[in-house]
Amino acid sequence: MPDDDLLRSTLRDQWHLVPAEITALPGGLLSHGWDVTAGGERFVARLADPAARQPVEAGLAAAEHLRGTGIEAGQPVRTLAGGLTAETPAGALAVLRRAPGRTLDGRDPVDQQFWGDRLGAVHRRLQGFHHPGLRRWNLLDPEAPHLAIERWLRPAVAEAVTAMTRLTVTDRLTYGVLHGDPAPEIFLVDPQTGRAGLLDCGASGTGPLLYDVAAAVVYAGGEDTSAELLDGYLAAGPVAEDELHAALPVLLRFRWAVQADWSARRLTHGEQEGAREALELARRALAETTGTP
Repeated sequence: MPDDDLLRSTLRDQWHLVPAEITALPGGLLSHGWDVTAGGERFVARLADPAARQPVEAGLAAAEHLRGTGIEAGQPVRTLAGGLTAETPAGALAVLRRAPGRTLDGRDPVDQQFWGDRLGAVHRRLQGFHHPGLRRWNLLDPEAPHLAIERWLRPAVAEAVTAMTRLTVTDRLTYGVLHGDPAPEIFLVDPQTGRAGLLDCGASGTGPLLYDVAAAVVYAGGEDTSAELLDGYLAAGPVAEDELHAALPVLLRFRWAVQADWSARRLTHGEQEGAREALELARRALAETTGTP
């Protein structure tokens, strides 16, 4: 996480933006975001790991593509040097001009309908989208050193990966461009027009589209509290209902393993804020799916 001075200086030096106000955005697992007011306009600044620069730029290109198809999305703002991102000691920083509207409440049934609908529309509109920065689907590494931080962690991740591998071999899943981290706070609805959109496309990659759906269900509090989200997605997205119901439990388990892996990696790097709580949530969720303590 950059400190306030680094964020302000980067925005000034790379984009010539002098923020009047910076507010951290809630939600999101794989990146950090801020709502920025500068020069009377609102922007979103998004920071991702240094290794994720190309996927972030793919996500910015995807946002431009979505705007061209009629979906409200943040408009990428290039740096003074013409780049889509700027390198900082904390990672790759991107800036988007904020689309109009308020962010969604993931527990509100009406907002869940907007959320599912827009996620489904994004998946459908990005079919056929290509960019050299798009990463292919990549399973977690159960042998990663940081998984030794807790005794339960490596076996739980290995079991989730095994179940995911078996699913991809035995079932025909719908693949496409992923958002990667579709938290409700990424999506917007404009009360004046009723139009729904999103802030940005995150660090895009390609994989089973149900991974995004599983991530959204986790943010919504689980399958028991995400019926409207799933209804909205099925009405707008390219994934069939039978595929969703058959494969979602495995994808949910895998998403929790991703959260556990992310949290353990942060903890081994000395980043304590939020990581310990996220790891404990993942442990409980994975224990429920496997029946282990």
